[in-house]
Amino acid sequence: MVAHSRRASPADRDSEILRDVIHTFISSGEPVSSRAVAKLERHGLSSASIRNVMADLEDQGFLAQPYKSAGRVPTASGYHFYIDSLMPSKSISEPNRRLIEGELQSVLSEVEKLMEVVTHLLTQLSNQIGLVVTPPVGETVLKAINFIKLSGRRALCVMVSVGGLVENRVIETLHEMSREELVRISNYLTENCSGLTLRQIRDKLLGLMAQERAELDEVLADAVDLAQQALGADDGPGLLVEGTEVVLGQPELSDIPRVRRLIETFTDKADLVRMLNQLMGGEGVRVIIGEDSDLTSDLDFSLVATTYGSKEHALGSLGIFGPSRMDYQKVVPLVSYLGATLGQALQASTDDETEE
Repeated sequence: MVAHSRRASPADRDSEILRDVIHTFISSGEPVSSRAVAKLERHGLSSASIRNVMADLEDQGFLAQPYKSAGRVPTASGYHFYIDSLMPSKSISEPNRRLIEGELQSVLSEVEKLMEVVTHLLTQLSNQIGLVVTPPVGETVLKAINFIKLSGRRALCVMVSVGGLVENRVIETLHEMSREELVRISNYLTENCSGLTLRQIRDKLLGLMAQERAELDEVLADAVDLAQQALGADDGPGLLVEGTEVVLGQPELSDIPRVRRLIETFTDKADLVRMLNQLMGGEGVRVIIGEDSDLTSDLDFSLVATTYGSKEHALGSLGIFGPSRMDYQKVVPLVSYLGATLGQALQASTDDETEE
């Protein structure tokens, strides 16, 4: 879980009341009164006694009172204590599990589509914003590369990754080349570079370029030139976002300034990816709430996220972003399951492609 300032744990009875306040607030969206907790009839306490407990929880930093005479709402510390110590351990429901497996099974051979489906599932099953940070292009493992002649010195480069990602780029050759020459170069690069990441291929080509041109035969020299153009700069990770319109209907976004801040959050995707990558680290699900981060504090949002890939090498991250009043019992296991399932799907796709 996310690192945050630790507070002394409330007593067992107080913890139960804190849990009921959080459940009631998540359900209603309204500050919770002591009377509302007393009506649950789980504590054997009067409304006045519960009010005193809630005041103690406020003093400890777990609850807050938005305005005088209002009920209480959870703070970031209250949510964190709930998630770490009070929240029932749950897995995703069987219907949701079957839905996820069915949706992913149909797109296992198309990595780009797979990422889009996962983003959609995050939104569909949480009613929040779904986010998927896709792997940097430089980490893509090449399966095949083909150059197709267009006109004059122009050629279309088609790169196919292990796992099915397809990247198309139009390049200009140093001199006009025939279709047969381009086929020979395509075959050479596929045979010698298949199984390497694009970053590794670039490093390999830089080593070849350092040699005297006279040492390179004509096909290899042309292959180096074309590949250098085709691979280009090391593009950073991408970001898929879905569900912004879903959270606009929630009461937390009833004021225009907050809607504007939400829109601004997604204006600079490169900056958002940078912030997400800074927040991620290690294994498991991280929960960032409100004041924990600049990303969440201005909106009073939460981010529930995890990485996907292998234990040795995370390829990217995915998560759910929305008002802090989210159903963590549902969202945390959903993010955990989709992160693990996406990593397994990518590995299975890679194994299938490698065996072909």
